[in-house]
Amino acid sequence: MKANRIFLLLATVFCLSSLSAQPPVADYQVVPLPENVSPVKAKPFVLNAETRVCYPADSREMARNASFLADYIREQTGLSVLPSPAETGSNVVRLQLDERVKEAEGYVIEVSSKAVTISGRTPQGVFYGLQTLRKSLPVVADAAEISLPAVTITDAPRFAHRGMMLDSGRHFFTVGFVKRFIDLLAIHGMNVFHWHLSDDQGWRIEIKKYPLLTEIGSQRAETVVGRNTHVYDGTPYGGFYTQDEIREVVAYAAERYVTVVPEIDMPGHMLSALTAYPDLGCTGGPYAVSRRWGIFDDVLCLGNERVYEFCQDVLGEVIDLFPSRLIHIGGDEAPNERWASCPKCQKLMAGNGLTPQTIQGYFTNRIERFVNSRGRNIIGWDEILDGHINQSATIQSWRGAETGVRAAREGHDVIMSPTSHCYFDYLQSDNPKAEPTLCGGFISVEKVYSLDPTAGLSDRESAHILGVQANLWTEYIASPQQAEYQLLPRIAALSEVQWMKSGRDYEGFLARLPRLVDLYDLYRYNYATHLWPERQVAVEGFRPSGD
Repeated sequence: MKANRIFLLLATVFCLSSLSAQPPVADYQVVPLPENVSPVKAKPFVLNAETRVCYPADSREMARNASFLADYIREQTGLSVLPSPAETGSNVVRLQLDERVKEAEGYVIEVSSKAVTISGRTPQGVFYGLQTLRKSLPVVADAAEISLPAVTITDAPRFAHRGMMLDSGRHFFTVGFVKRFIDLLAIHGMNVFHWHLSDDQGWRIEIKKYPLLTEIGSQRAETVVGRNTHVYDGTPYGGFYTQDEIREVVAYAAERYVTVVPEIDMPGHMLSALTAYPDLGCTGGPYAVSRRWGIFDDVLCLGNERVYEFCQDVLGEVIDLFPSRLIHIGGDEAPNERWASCPKCQKLMAGNGLTPQTIQGYFTNRIERFVNSRGRNIIGWDEILDGHINQSATIQSWRGAETGVRAAREGHDVIMSPTSHCYFDYLQSDNPKAEPTLCGGFISVEKVYSLDPTAGLSDRESAHILGVQANLWTEYIASPQQAEYQLLPRIAALSEVQWMKSGRDYEGFLARLPRLVDLYDLYRYNYATHLWPERQVAVEGFRPSGD
């Protein structure tokens, strides 16, 4: 009897050690979910320290992709796989270009017992394939090997424009954080970084021809406390990006296949520029970089020819810095009271059959002609629709999906960014006392996920919807930690709206999301825990009171 008990004990120990010896297993149910994931009847591929990441020796972009993948694997699993510019037989992750992949951003992943092959028509497509592979891997420390079930994955995004905006005008964010922001876009399959670089509260980009924009316009005397109270913090605030720093960010983004779309908001939201150059306004000032948030009557004087020279000079330098096809000129929230009473604007209106309501359209069309002359196109907030603008202007619909529908029906290309779903400065909870932002509004993860960007449009009209973008306005967001909190995990829901052509299912998304959150933890991103209160308890050791 004693011998039997010893045998059973030894057998149990053996079984437990055998189970513990099983390698962690990859899971292809990632965010965003690929279009087609088909299991294959074959043994799994075993990723280990001997695995090599192979790439075409004649392609710098594919070499960079291989280095990215090797870094991701090391960071997530501890396995130090090495990039190799040549085929090394079996036990390889192979990156290759393949013209049989139909779409430019599409990819195919094939996993067999001998190799993992990621194919794309372009290096960009391969990059999205390796992002999917990366997110399939478990986050484990010092793994000896990882098992990847045999599978074939085919995938391509729904929309060409998959964007996220960061407002650096209200609060300035360092180059280091901007790069970290871009890394987040890459994880989520996004390809556009919309960078809001000027506003009433600060001018954030160096313009060589107008040095006072940053010497004066980038600094405000202090910042209002709370939601436009009459209390100020008494602390000077400022910051701007040099042109070299801009180039650094643009290059960093390009390596991750993210296009940086710059925004210089005009003709409204220009107090920082007017403070530096008062002659650009209708009254001549005096002006001050705003200490508080809101919409201000002082705007660019559209009857002053010097304003057009200024805007063209500024946009000329911006175009030289940013290779983006689209140049964002803002156009939102520009009151017309100053134009109605300004002698110069009245003269322009009388000579061109304009009114205070249509003079902005004249301005927009002139600016567009200049931008077009430099081989680019303008994009603006949906207010520019009200000015009889050219059909070639792209519209970013923010006041609701309705303006995007109208723009598409009028033949404009459209980016959908409705406040109802895409304003990430809004609260993530319906309990304002538990949220860090003072902005107001409430947009849950589920609300973001429910967005249908082409609802109410015919197939012909839907073709004008270039994509979807969310915006992070930062009036009440002063730190990188808070910015990340506002983004996460809503950006994950947005990524499936942007990427998936069909089959979106919120419950399925919720089931897949925790594995992506493991990556947030790995890279120490700060995220909201409304979906997982136990994570907050585990990390911080308390439960919210709900007061």
